[in-house]
Amino acid sequence: MAELIPVNILIADRSYRLRVEPGDEEKLRKTVKFINDKILEYKTAFAGKDMQDYIAMALLWFATEQNDNATEKILMKEVSEKILAMESLIDKAINNK
Repeated sequence: MAELIPVNILIADRSYRLRVEPGDEEKLRKTVKFINDKILEYKTAFAGKDMQDYIAMALLWFATEQNDNATEKILMKEVSEKILAMESLIDKAINNK
């Protein structure tokens, strides 16, 4: 396991210090940028709210998006299993000729 490196990130004007593996730093920074962009998007669309509201909106969006991806992965696994079962049936039918 690689040694963890300290990383300072800024989300919604607040600084956080994290320790991550060197290979994960770029992904973390892209995620932080994505979150800040989403917060800015909500700030523009819903003027006059508190920063906490924007963070909550971004968090809900992100959690929902992640859940959608998980659902898609589950469906893909089910489809893959069905395809494998069909391939097995086809192979058996070919071998019986």
